[in-house]
Amino acid sequence: MNPDFWHDRWREGQIGFHQPDYHPALLRHWPRLGVPPHGRVFVPLCGRSLDMIWLARQGHGVVGVELSPIAIDGFFHHEGLTPSVTEIGRLRRHAAGHYELLEGDFFETSPAMLGHIEGWYDRAALVALPRAMRRDYVRRLDLLVPGDVPGLLITLDYPQQQMDGPPFSVTGEEVLALFDEAFEVTELESRDVLGENPRFAERGLDRLTETVFRLVRR
Repeated sequence: MNPDFWHDRWREGQIGFHQPDYHPALLRHWPRLGVPPHGRVFVPLCGRSLDMIWLARQGHGVVGVELSPIAIDGFFHHEGLTPSVTEIGRLRRHAAGHYELLEGDFFETSPAMLGHIEGWYDRAALVALPRAMRRDYVRRLDLLVPGDVPGLLITLDYPQQQMDGPPFSVTGEEVLALFDEAFEVTELESRDVLGENPRFAERGLDRLTETVFRLVRR
């Protein structure tokens, strides 16, 4: 999956993955991570997720990475903010208020670009990647996330043959296989959410399981 795919999706407004409200699982489970009240939170492949607003309202600074300038501009416009923009390596930093959004390739992000982080949140990053890219994604997280820093991961599991991703199906077994070497993995919740997402039933799914994990960098 090349960058042009995502640029085209944002340009054409094909952003069904964008949620119009905070994710309920974030509200239920974030307090269990124990991130310090003013700790900075990293959000990979952040899009213009409203979840970043909820995190900021808890007192967190938010640093996200996003490929699409359309998504970044849309987020700051929604918040009524005009960010300062600076070059940082091959990425561009857009900063205003509680937010720093890095425009560019996630796989070119370095720890120095993120600064000190004390938590991370993935609702739509891992499931946006085809299987061949997921191992590299976890290796990059391993590089970016310091030891003992917790994160919240939300995945979707469904019969992959019934629907083309993204979002792609990621099983609990795959999460363990991908993360267990570098992260402590704890399943917090697993529930059938097909009834809450009729657009997926319309695309042919007969099962959709959402699972929430707490991951702590070893």
